[in-house]
Amino acid sequence: MHLAQRFVTGLLALALAVQPLRADDLPELGDVASNALSLSTEKKIGQQIMHEIRWRDTAYLDDPDVEAYLNQLGGRLAAVSNDPGMGFTFFAVNDRSINAFAMPGGYIGVHTGLILSAESESELAGVLSHEISHVTQRHIARQVFQSKQVSIAAMVAMALALLAARSNGQLAGAAIATTQAGAISNQLAFSRDFERESDRFGFEIMRKSGFDVRGMSAFFLRLQKAVRLYENNATAYLRTHPLTGERLTDMQNREQSLPYRQVRDSNEFLLVRAKLRAMQGVPAEAVKDFSTLLSEKKYGSEAAAHYGYAYALLRSRDWAGAEREILAARQLKISAAMLDRLLAEARLGQGDVAGGLAIYRDAMVRFPLNMALIYGNGSALINSRHFDEALRFSEQQLQNYPDDVRLHKMRAESYAGLGRRAQQHQALAEVFALQGQTAGAIEQLQLAQQAGDANFYEQSVIDARLREMKKRQLEEIKEKRN
Repeated sequence: MHLAQRFVTGLLALALAVQPLRADDLPELGDVASNALSLSTEKKIGQQIMHEIRWRDTAYLDDPDVEAYLNQLGGRLAAVSNDPGMGFTFFAVNDRSINAFAMPGGYIGVHTGLILSAESESELAGVLSHEISHVTQRHIARQVFQSKQVSIAAMVAMALALLAARSNGQLAGAAIATTQAGAISNQLAFSRDFERESDRFGFEIMRKSGFDVRGMSAFFLRLQKAVRLYENNATAYLRTHPLTGERLTDMQNREQSLPYRQVRDSNEFLLVRAKLRAMQGVPAEAVKDFSTLLSEKKYGSEAAAHYGYAYALLRSRDWAGAEREILAARQLKISAAMLDRLLAEARLGQGDVAGGLAIYRDAMVRFPLNMALIYGNGSALINSRHFDEALRFSEQQLQNYPDDVRLHKMRAESYAGLGRRAQQHQALAEVFALQGQTAGAIEQLQLAQQAGDANFYEQSVIDARLREMKKRQLEEIKEKRN
């Protein structure tokens, strides 16, 4: 059994024994969601689930380019939602099934199958707008209130169980086999009323953000047709998002109230899709597929085809070939951080460290908020043994992104390269702490204490942080007992 599945099975069994949460007194309608599940509690639940996905789920796609694009697109949509101040985190799941899911606290997962199946960026934006609306309308909290008998612990466990079984109908059925688990599953599958509400708010997000509002109904209509043709990859999304003819009609009626406008897909959308295609299968097959695509001119975007070919060649360690294809894409007059990053990696692969780092520096000036470039530059500095510069760079970036796990890892690797063991373990402690692994953080801080190379001030900081982590551990134990 898969590690994540074993974890979920144990957690589910434990959760079903937890005393259920009861809502005996009916609050005012506006307070329903907050009384059932506060925003802080909802965020905490989402963080727990997200920690498990990142820590244990092998399907979690740890790709900075894809993640940066999803958060750029999602951030643009969330900024015009009815709650723009709510923090959102978008992440990718390497799964062929067509699915996306909203978790408590603003965490939204997107299957790679959904990105590849979307025929336009507006279709992808339509699905994300719908999921954002589930979060801003507090649908999960409102379901907890409606259920009255579902414990929060059981809800977390069932969410993890369904995530583990997200593209396997039989496994999902097994996960909800018990009576109480079945009831929880019904709560996790959004009601038709909530779906209609998310359609309406999602439509407004699409309109305000400048996407083609017809993208939402176009995607759902195609998904419905795919289900009728028994395409298994299409059923995952509809399993928790019931689609009716009435909903489709409502979407189309709203669309007709606005004039038609054609919206071009962004370069990033086209490049991300090409990269996901180039990731599939063995490198040699991906190289052959993109070579054929270009020679037969069977592409929607020539630049994206060259990029996909370049990434496939990079996977095959043909650095010079990858550089050739990236330069061909650049000649088509498109500007994108993903092109610069791949060109930098191609130069580094050929041993041109100075050239690769120069490309990263130039790209970060033009795309200062692109996290993939930031991570790539840091890794390049470490791999080329520029540890002092890597340390300065990681600490500078941590001022802007203090909770970024990758940057803390970069800082730890920089300290390791410099032979500063106490600081290395201290930085690793933050990596564990940010991923909800308090015991691991304590262990690293104890190793930092024992390293013997910290000065008085550094030792004091380590000691203080260790006391904080031990206090957090006691609070976590107390929470579990309660």
